[in-house]
Amino acid sequence: MIFTADDLRHLVIRDTLHYLNDWSLAAENLLLGTAAQESGLAGGWSKGRRVGLYHITPAMHRAVWDKYLINNPQLASDVRGMAGQHSFLRAPHGELVTNLKYATAIAWMIYRRSGQKLPEANNLVELGKFWHRYFHPKAEGTVADFVKNYQLLVQENEMAVA
Repeated sequence: MIFTADDLRHLVIRDTLHYLNDWSLAAENLLLGTAAQESGLAGGWSKGRRVGLYHITPAMHRAVWDKYLINNPQLASDVRGMAGQHSFLRAPHGELVTNLKYATAIAWMIYRRSGQKLPEANNLVELGKFWHRYFHPKAEGTVADFVKNYQLLVQENEMAVA
């Protein structure tokens, strides 16, 4: 699958966040940066147990459902509504690979469950710190990697489109 950061921003992330009544530019940029950091936006859809655009592990996926969404029934219903009816029941973790909006919703829930206020939308260093603290605290990548990947894969792409 080939798409641009602009496609991901407008067709997947923004639409998903609006569907969840949770849109903000900071959330949008954080998710774009997460996708850029984790999978390079298009390549590397699997790294060990981490899968999909956001490299979410089955354990992280289950924790979102078992420790966060279980306490938020309406939100759980909204997120579940984004998954494929039969494929989710057969292979729920597969939805993280094949369903970009569902994967985006789960990635957002990983952040949302922290309960912390998001950094400013254009402060890449603080967005990187937020990623590192709440998404993959034990990740190999650094805040500097997050910033570099955002600048390379998101900002440069947006300037080319403009």
